[in-house]
Amino acid sequence: MNEIIHPTEKTKLKRIPKRGNFERETIYKILDEAFVCHVGFVANNQPFVIPTSFARIDDRLVIHGSAASRMMRSLSEEIDVCVTVTLVDGLVLARSAFHHSMNYRSVVVFGKAKVVSEEQEKYEALKAFTEHIVPDRWAEIRPPTKNELKGTTVLSLALTEASAKIRTGNPVDDEEDYNLDVWAGVLPVHLTTGAPVADDRLKSGISVPPNILNYSRK
Repeated sequence: MNEIIHPTEKTKLKRIPKRGNFERETIYKILDEAFVCHVGFVANNQPFVIPTSFARIDDRLVIHGSAASRMMRSLSEEIDVCVTVTLVDGLVLARSAFHHSMNYRSVVVFGKAKVVSEEQEKYEALKAFTEHIVPDRWAEIRPPTKNELKGTTVLSLALTEASAKIRTGNPVDDEEDYNLDVWAGVLPVHLTTGAPVADDRLKSGISVPPNILNYSRK
């Protein structure tokens, strides 16, 4: 597999192109760290952008939802779709309002999603969703039933037209503003978890598994 995803007219960055990245490994790492993607599509001449969970299996994204969902029904027709993911790493605080920004890592994917109809492939996709949220969780839980699989639509989107955009580092102020008596720099932002809170109906004697106690998104 190519280490670079070839840029297209859609994925080529026109605004600050130096922040663009087409390395497959970089794109995959951003996708693997994120929880939520936003799916953009047009249905009945109306644009929609829907947040949803997702997972990556090799060189494709998979999303799932109720078979009755408007988004899943629309995307099942293999219409054009745009999927975005963003991770915020820091608040960039400049000396002027104009140059405030964020350090971030983002991915944009274009394509047409295809329905995953084969039962075992759907099963593996649902496993990937679960493992994407908490690694090693699949072995601890009840797997989906045939009826649950039947009521779930799984869509697959090939990662053949995708790009990343990344900002790092300090604020970039106008030269004359560096003499202002204003604090400037970066306030790092991290996703953290708190102590696990047990379900009210959890059976007694069940302890929190290590993969949850030691959870880390990265």
